[in-house]
Amino acid sequence: MKYLFASDIHGSRGAAEQVLARYAAEGAGRLVLLGDLLYHGPRNDLPADYDPKAVFALLNGARSEIACVRGNCDAEVDQMVLSFPIGADFMLMELGARLAFVTHGHLFNLDALPPLKPGDLLIHGHTHLPVIEAHASGVTYLNPGSCALPKEGNPPSYMTFEDGVFEIKDLQGRVLKAWDSRA
Repeated sequence: MKYLFASDIHGSRGAAEQVLARYAAEGAGRLVLLGDLLYHGPRNDLPADYDPKAVFALLNGARSEIACVRGNCDAEVDQMVLSFPIGADFMLMELGARLAFVTHGHLFNLDALPPLKPGDLLIHGHTHLPVIEAHASGVTYLNPGSCALPKEGNPPSYMTFEDGVFEIKDLQGRVLKAWDSRA
């Protein structure tokens, strides 16, 4: 199955529309959202097309396709308007031969590693920076970046996983970074 990972929509209708369009174009079987769906947060500027009501309507329309973890900007009241669960701080996924710890990144991250073994994956958003890197612990860290509020001059981005290969892409589908986890 092909997975599409996206993070940090922060209430941007345009970003949500683009992620859903890329999800369809990629032919992915599951959309994994890494939190911070509706609210922009006190440290962020308003994203383009800020419209949380439109974002939750768009995401609810794809609810059977979505697996999601809670971000630091997601609140209990957000669950009242979303028709898929967002309350979990993390989820575990088997991606190929590897275990992935999937989270937003504000609780578990490279400075606060969850209990993982060498070869496992840590996948999170939160920093708004697209990353694929090996960590000294033997864990590989992956971050799709932000589809709405990228930082440090990066383009809005998302990540796919299929047949052992992770690719971070811009919202036009161009590959920015890739890693074959089977190697």
